[in-house]
Amino acid sequence: MMKYFPIILLISIFSDLVIADSSFNRGKEKSVTCSACHGSDGNSNNKMYPRLAGQYKNYLIHSLKAYKSGSRQNAIMSGFAAGLSDQDIIDLSTYYSKQKGLNIIPKN
Repeated sequence: MMKYFPIILLISIFSDLVIADSSFNRGKEKSVTCSACHGSDGNSNNKMYPRLAGQYKNYLIHSLKAYKSGSRQNAIMSGFAAGLSDQDIIDLSTYYSKQKGLNIIPKN
């Protein structure tokens, strides 16, 4: 069993990378609707809409699930989140969490 450990470890690491990459790509495809308010990469230039780029993945997942369940209230976001599956939420959160954003200073 121990002689197979390095192989199992490599397969495990590689499969996690492939899954994360596919989740990122699906999130990018699904983010088209979000880009109207939050910007194409999650860096909204409008202060009325929060920046999603660079946020923690778990924070984004929690927020979208809260909008979907109604425990967090916003008429626009609740409507959008209602149609998202759990996989959609993971994909979008993966995409936005990988974007550069938290340290970007907005241009006035």
